[in-house]
Amino acid sequence: MAWQNPEFEIGGVNHLALVCSDMARTVDFYTNVLGMRLIKTVEFPKGAGQHFFFDMGGGNALAFFWFEDAPDGVPGVSQPVTVPGIGEWTSAVGTMNHVAMHVPEERFLEYRAKLKAKGVRVSPIIDHDDSPLGFSTTLTDDVYVRSFYFQDPDGILLEFACWRREMGAPGDVVHTPKTAADRR
Repeated sequence: MAWQNPEFEIGGVNHLALVCSDMARTVDFYTNVLGMRLIKTVEFPKGAGQHFFFDMGGGNALAFFWFEDAPDGVPGVSQPVTVPGIGEWTSAVGTMNHVAMHVPEERFLEYRAKLKAKGVRVSPIIDHDDSPLGFSTTLTDDVYVRSFYFQDPDGILLEFACWRREMGAPGDVVHTPKTAADRR
């Protein structure tokens, strides 16, 4: 039986809202490259902006705002510069680092090849494990999630990931959380 939150009945992500610089380009990427369905559009009064929603499957949506006066993102501050495995991928406190989308493991390699064929630059495959490096150079039974990263036209970091086992087993939660005092 799956774990249930005793405080709030949270059923996943209703929607995650990001900001884009060009809604037409965003619609093209998320519908024609990633195959998502545009399910709702909102136009704000007096041309101040737009809010569009894409169906991610499983009752989850990815949304984008377009604001006429939004400042550009700053790579390395408000968003990662590039993708893990290729370059710098840190971002500032309070920002969104990346959106990880679950894909079926049996189609993981196919999806990576499909994105590459569409001209999307993808990271190397990262097989995340509990080794000191945090990843394995080969696919082993210790790998708990496989993933690769790519960016949308605004540089938003995206990830296709597939769990290889259920999380929450003994040994999965063993680290002491860092505090603000631990930062440089």
